[in-house]
Amino acid sequence: MGLFDKLFGKKEEINPNHVYAPMAGEAVAISEVPDPTFSSGMMGNGIAIQPTDGKVCSPVNGTVDMMFDTGHAVSLVSDNGIEILIHVGLETVGLEGKPFQGKVQNGQKVKKGDLLFVADLEAIKAAGLPTITPVLVCNSDDYTTFNVSTGKTVAQGEVVIQLNK
Repeated sequence: MGLFDKLFGKKEEINPNHVYAPMAGEAVAISEVPDPTFSSGMMGNGIAIQPTDGKVCSPVNGTVDMMFDTGHAVSLVSDNGIEILIHVGLETVGLEGKPFQGKVQNGQKVKKGDLLFVADLEAIKAAGLPTITPVLVCNSDDYTTFNVSTGKTVAQGEVVIQLNK
């Protein structure tokens, strides 16, 4: 991005068939999540992120379908119809929202990179719970091509899932 693009706000191109990393960390295969609800693919295919930062940002342009009352998870529907669930940690619903700060409401329109919620990763670890974060495409059966990028460190906003119908 050049100086004039920065000054005059050239828009970033968003591919509607991509899901971008909602947080920074190590991208791992969904099969590595130590919970069969996620690792079996019963809720959809996807990836997981071993987070290094608790800021959870929108991985797509779309709408918040449900910001869970306990703040540990959010579901979104992209403008292109991708149904996404981001679930920070395992068994974190039992923390009753204490380590989470929601920043969005149900029905709110969001853009890729908008802050959805913040998770206090240290508080989750102190409670003895893993922070691994499944990022699922709940309607993954609707796509003929489903490619994931795992086994590497990703920055928030980096492409992690590529889909085609």
